[in-house]
Amino acid sequence: MSTAQPGRVLVMGAGSVGCFVGGRLAASGADVCFVGRPRVLGALREHGLHLTDLDGGDVRVAASALRLLPAPEGPAGLVLLCVKSGASAGAARELAACLPAGTPVLSLQNGVANADVGAQAAPALQWLPGMVPFNIAELAPGHYHRGTAGTLAAQEHPALAPWLPVFERAGLPLKLHAALAPVQWGKLLLNLNNPVNALSGRPLKAQLLDRHYRRVLAALQEEGLQALRAAGIRPAAVAGVSPRLLPTLLRLPTWAFRLLARRMLRIDEQARSSMADDLEQGRVTEIDALCGAVVRLARAQGVDAPLNARMMSLLAARTAGAMSGRSMRRALGL
Repeated sequence: MSTAQPGRVLVMGAGSVGCFVGGRLAASGADVCFVGRPRVLGALREHGLHLTDLDGGDVRVAASALRLLPAPEGPAGLVLLCVKSGASAGAARELAACLPAGTPVLSLQNGVANADVGAQAAPALQWLPGMVPFNIAELAPGHYHRGTAGTLAAQEHPALAPWLPVFERAGLPLKLHAALAPVQWGKLLLNLNNPVNALSGRPLKAQLLDRHYRRVLAALQEEGLQALRAAGIRPAAVAGVSPRLLPTLLRLPTWAFRLLARRMLRIDEQARSSMADDLEQGRVTEIDALCGAVVRLARAQGVDAPLNARMMSLLAARTAGAMSGRSMRRALGL
């Protein structure tokens, strides 16, 4: 099978996910351009890219080998949309202004609606939903670390078929699904931990080993599962555990959780949610694409998701300091 690349890859949003995925592609010989904020591009110009992971992977791309752009330029064989969810529409319009009609755009963002938002803003482009199951943390300028495991996923489409060997060569297999929505919702249920982690001030593994934080997450997930049942959506298992069993698993005593959730706890000590970084740096978070999506789905089905709505308010009001698991439960009325 040929592994020739069918065009240039344009990473729209060189943040943690964009730098890691795009960097692995570039390190394997792919032609990749990165579009990002001045802070990130400045760090890449100075330090290059250093990509590590919990499996011991260690890849470097020299600054001189990186193609960095302040704004998107065409043409591109594939766009990886990696901006925050709230920036999807604006990014879509920027892409439409410089890319030929039909250019495939693969959304590697949190949430379930970004490809739809992009299609509304730039209908001439080919919008494809995707899912990134693993956590990426920025450890230092230009240094991005994958702290959890998983396989990239995307909606099955002929435009992605020629790219499969390119991703495989980069060590990032891309699994295509006939229906991606169940996978996206399965990931979203796990991502309801993002605001819990952000408010906790702890690394992901340490936070998940605190039963109080887990009980908060379990309650948020139960509301999501109720809304999904009402909508007739069956979320896929993303972390090796049936979504309907996750709340029960999370509420177990920590000794039992450690034993039964070993796959979920395959997280290195450095991993934390990107929302924690956003909250710490005063940036807009993706809470609306996560808890907000649960609230909107519930309301559309005539049910309610008050805890997810309260979590949105809690995060919006938080400016500094970490919350203990007990205080978070009290704030949510649990």
